[in-house]
Amino acid sequence: MSKEPTKQKKNLAVHLFAGGVAGCCEALTCHPLDTIKVRLQLRGANVKRVMPSVTTVGAKAVNTAAAEAAKPKRQGFISVGYQIAQKEGFLALYKGLGAVVAGIVPKMAIRFSSFEYYKELLAGKDGKISSAGVFLAGLGAGATESVLVVTPMDVIKIRLQSQRHSMTDPMDIPKYRNAAHAAYVMIKEEGVGSLYKGVTLTILRQGTNQAANFTVYQYLKDYLQTKQNTKDLPSYQTMIMGFISGACGPLFNAPIDTIKTRIQKTPSNEPGWTRFVNISKSIIQNEGWAAFYKGLTPRVLRVAPGQSITFLVYERVYKWITDLSKNMELDQVQRSGLAVKESNE
Repeated sequence: MSKEPTKQKKNLAVHLFAGGVAGCCEALTCHPLDTIKVRLQLRGANVKRVMPSVTTVGAKAVNTAAAEAAKPKRQGFISVGYQIAQKEGFLALYKGLGAVVAGIVPKMAIRFSSFEYYKELLAGKDGKISSAGVFLAGLGAGATESVLVVTPMDVIKIRLQSQRHSMTDPMDIPKYRNAAHAAYVMIKEEGVGSLYKGVTLTILRQGTNQAANFTVYQYLKDYLQTKQNTKDLPSYQTMIMGFISGACGPLFNAPIDTIKTRIQKTPSNEPGWTRFVNISKSIIQNEGWAAFYKGLTPRVLRVAPGQSITFLVYERVYKWITDLSKNMELDQVQRSGLAVKESNE
């Protein structure tokens, strides 16, 4: 009875290193766009609609004018970015980067390793997996990273990004000085649970993100590899695949991300579902349905190129490590064979 060829399992250490390098490159390149996205999503969070209390024409006109004046001015992501850099300093665009970088290595390691783990569980006896299986594996990977890393990292990052203080003025001291200080203050004032505010929405966002991300990327990769009859795709094709797959998630779950950002920004003793409903109602009543898509442009410009960079660096670093490992094993085998031959002589 012939034995079936055993599948070579990927090493977690390789995932850790390759994913960490890829994540750091992505964060350093794209973080300013994430800061702009958060500021856009928080615009109008404190705006309340002014309702006329009397019926006179003059009073109605005054109340209408006051309501219009209270609304935040519409600004694009470029003007918001310029405003942040001008008023708070260029480094303000990198607020919250420490929280991202601190969590990026375990986040990427968990994402890729858990994705491979779920793929193996969902694969058939022949080792192949369907598109539905890839989708579910991506969903599981996104949910796993949300609980273990992304939620506390996001909460700290958003608290830091929402602070409007000058990075160039040493006398302008914010409430949260850095990621570690923000975590300390939040746990002291609000408890450990404050780091997991919006965890359900984060799971939903990350799960749908990675489900779409891995499904589209895997489909495009398999298609191009089959079409070109090669396993090693050019770098530009890897980047294009990552860009397309990365853009799918934000286009689908923008409202979830906006509500999650509002929940995580400020302390609250409200139960999770109550807070979700109240924030959703407030956005609809005070800002309109379009407000759910605030920050979509910078988010797509942040996530899509980010995934492009992540997949490119990950694939290249992973290939480099595996090739190096194979060469070292081959060299070891050759040396052992030479030693045996010399001893026999």
